[in-house]
Amino acid sequence: MERHLTWTVDKSQEGKRLIDWLREKGCSKQVLSVIKNHEGSLLNNGEKPYFRDPLQAGDVVELTLPQEQDTSTIVPVRQEFSIIYEDEDLMVINKPGNLPVHPSVNHFENTLANGVSWLCRQRNDYFPFRCVNRLDGGTTGLLILAKNVFSSAILYEQMKERKIHRTYLAVVSGELKESGTIDLPIARKAESVIERCVDKAHGEWAVTHYEVLEARADQTLVKCQLKTGRTHQIRVHMQAIGHPLVGDFLYNPDASKGGRPLLHSWKLAFSHPVSGEAVDFTAPIPEDM
Repeated sequence: MERHLTWTVDKSQEGKRLIDWLREKGCSKQVLSVIKNHEGSLLNNGEKPYFRDPLQAGDVVELTLPQEQDTSTIVPVRQEFSIIYEDEDLMVINKPGNLPVHPSVNHFENTLANGVSWLCRQRNDYFPFRCVNRLDGGTTGLLILAKNVFSSAILYEQMKERKIHRTYLAVVSGELKESGTIDLPIARKAESVIERCVDKAHGEWAVTHYEVLEARADQTLVKCQLKTGRTHQIRVHMQAIGHPLVGDFLYNPDASKGGRPLLHSWKLAFSHPVSGEAVDFTAPIPEDM
């Protein structure tokens, strides 16, 4: 479906060039390209403007994002997942465990992307699969999808600037008695496509704050907040301090390959890409945790 956005220019923005104003609103190169390639997608006071036009207080700028075409190769296959929140600009999904996000060689039809594609076709309301935050296949919980090119540009920028605040729950092995912060760089493990490791010489900066919520003799429930977003960050960091995640067959030698790492994307907080309002979401804790 088309997405229609309208803004009124205020006094403080008077005299600014339209293109500079659009960039400040969050229009990326891709959004500007859509405007250039679709006649009538941008209007100022009902007329076609030029990017270099200066704005006046009270100007009404209208942006219409056209219906995007289905150019993906994602096969629509029904999958089980729940939608926590949805509007014209984004969808927040509660992803179940052992469901990969994107198709791959070994997971061509059994992914979240396949399920979203199927749902779009049932609704006759297609939008490309734009996943803003990443979750491993075994991780449950909150995932943000951007439903149009404008919201995706703003949400990706928020991720880049670490303005999307992510809180996870994890069940780790052993009794962890104190909360703390892990500041250890992470890199890809030599000769492995998937596995990561702490690498002080070549790794990327990675910081995880963790808080003990409930400790038992053999397992501990912790709350983790990411300052950075490296692949497998929580899994690698908890292994590094001697408390790998329960069920994590990559980083926990005692884990069974039949389960999943007990990691849950619990809370997300960010600014709505269009309204700018603060929003936050919570996913129910899965039964296996």
